[in-house]
Amino acid sequence: MLAVYFDCPGGPENLYVKEVMKPHPGEGEVLVKVSASALNRADLLQRRGQYPPPKGASDILGLEAAGSVAGLGPGCKGRWRIGDAVMALLSGGGQAEYVTVPEGYLMPIPSDMTFIQAAAIPEAWLTAFQLLHFVGKVQKGERVLIHAGASGVGMAAIQLVRLAKAIPIVTAGSQEKLKATGNAGAAAGFNYKNEDFSEKVLAFTQGSGVDIILDCVGGSYWEKNLNCLCTDGRWIIYGLLGGGEVHGDLLARLLSKRGSIHTSLLRSRDKEYKERLVKAFTEDVLPYFSEGTSPHLQPVVDSVYPLHEIAEAHRIMEENKNIGKIVIEMPA
Repeated sequence: MLAVYFDCPGGPENLYVKEVMKPHPGEGEVLVKVSASALNRADLLQRRGQYPPPKGASDILGLEAAGSVAGLGPGCKGRWRIGDAVMALLSGGGQAEYVTVPEGYLMPIPSDMTFIQAAAIPEAWLTAFQLLHFVGKVQKGERVLIHAGASGVGMAAIQLVRLAKAIPIVTAGSQEKLKATGNAGAAAGFNYKNEDFSEKVLAFTQGSGVDIILDCVGGSYWEKNLNCLCTDGRWIIYGLLGGGEVHGDLLARLLSKRGSIHTSLLRSRDKEYKERLVKAFTEDVLPYFSEGTSPHLQPVVDSVYPLHEIAEAHRIMEENKNIGKIVIEMPA
């Protein structure tokens, strides 16, 4: 089969497609013929040598995929059949023509959805769902500040906050991105490049601040985050795009607000946790992707690249140009 590879860490130019052995499903695993995968920040970090796959995971890039069931390993419980259209959360291996997946990581693709659209769901939407419900325990009416609002996770989080009857507020780096987040349901959006988002958030919330912050930026935002976090608020860090160092009296400021910091990564979670997450998402959220539902959820696809243009896809994400997900299409 064909798969994305790089021989040494570095820039997008190090990526290429090569022929490798097709995997065989082990105990309780399903073989999926991949039609489409999607890019995540973790792929960029892994390519740079900064985020190795968990022990036992494929070293091929790709944390999500959509396709059809092509084989069943021993011990599968009979939920999936050959030919079923599925999408999958992965620890790696998605940017290849085939991937093996524990059966509990698979979700059915709604009948009116394409493989391209489905590939944009698993990693981003499960991350956002996990942050909001498993970690943040979002409640009706709460205000949620979402950084990188036009990213894959951001666009998913906006819609999931609305589904939870809470209020999404976003930051993004351009008017085009802010417009897209507004179309997705953001109640307010602020350009972090030319305005102080913490002042704007406080003005929007009439001085009370936000209950939850979904933060993939980290260190460089700490003061502004604490400025607009309400008393007893939850600050959830799931990435460090702005670095991990903090200079200043973070703990005293946090204590004065009785705030809490939570950190979360999805890729390194154990199998039981991921299966519980996939099950909850499948039951509570997936039905809203079907046509005719209200509210109606929709994956946001920025662009689609064929597998052999994987380096260009990485460049676009590296330059923060995408709104929503960049999808990689496999050869037919």
